[in-house]
Amino acid sequence: MEYFVGLSKQALFLSLILTAPPVLVAMLVGLVISILQATTQIQEQTLTFVPKLVAVVVTMAFAGQWMVGQLIAFTSSILDQFANYIR
Repeated sequence: MEYFVGLSKQALFLSLILTAPPVLVAMLVGLVISILQATTQIQEQTLTFVPKLVAVVVTMAFAGQWMVGQLIAFTSSILDQFANYIR
């Protein structure tokens, strides 16, 4: 049972680490855009969505290889220890 608790903890931590870069970039771009909107009095909805989308796609393009590497390492560690989990 302790294997599953440890495995769940690792999976949750990995998901937190892997989602942090795009979420932080989207948050920073949203903050900059909202400050720009507040100073210029422009309240266009697409003005917030498109820059965030572009920033997240660029972040995923740069960090994607690292993210996939982390997922592959986690998956291979699960498969290597599979015999321990079924006992």
